[in-house]
Amino acid sequence: MLAALCVTLGGCAGGDFGRTRGDFVTDDMHRWIGIEATGSVGARPSDFQLTDDERTLRDMAYPLIEPPRSRPAWKTVFGDYQPIAAPWRQSPPFDRSAYGKMLVDEPHRSHASRYAALNEDIRNDLTRFEPFKFTAMRVVEMDRKRAAALKYVSDLSPRERADAIGRMEENALIIQWVQQCLHQRASSYRWALERLVIMAPDGVAADADRLIAELEVQAANLALPAGPARGHVLVSKG
Repeated sequence: MLAALCVTLGGCAGGDFGRTRGDFVTDDMHRWIGIEATGSVGARPSDFQLTDDERTLRDMAYPLIEPPRSRPAWKTVFGDYQPIAAPWRQSPPFDRSAYGKMLVDEPHRSHASRYAALNEDIRNDLTRFEPFKFTAMRVVEMDRKRAAALKYVSDLSPRERADAIGRMEENALIIQWVQQCLHQRASSYRWALERLVIMAPDGVAADADRLIAELEVQAANLALPAGPARGHVLVSKG
């Protein structure tokens, strides 16, 4: 009976072994990220189809905007996928202590495993960030060429112009969204590390401090595209 229940729940909730259910997975499954970003600042999303790089940008953005360890264990087993509100209208506001409290409250065999979990989460962010940044810079360069080409396109309709500008706005906001999340994650990791140090001092804390500093540098160095979307950036390091 237990096995049958697991199969039933797995079919309803997502997929097996933590994978998103097959019928949820499409080429444009993360297109909503751009739509949410522009909608959160009152802008209209573009109707243009996504380019390969734009699609990759959205795919790589999702694990960086999803809060670390935000899925309970049972959701990891049965699979889970949830849209996330853009930072420009998130409620409640960002709580830098939430991650650390969860890390401290989770059952662990020793304090060493808490340090290990913290270091693993930071390393995962650093590993994901590098390919995201590479793709983001390709998209930024593509949008520079798109903006330059607008003045040379013959018989450009108002709708075509709006869609082109809207897509550049989407891409810029997505990059800003990820940058803000990286700043917030670094702030959360540092809050957690400070609590671990006073609860259970350990030499491995220096490794975590170095990784957090590296994440802070990476977030600060993520170049933002010029354009109207820059006015919406709301980076919170708090």
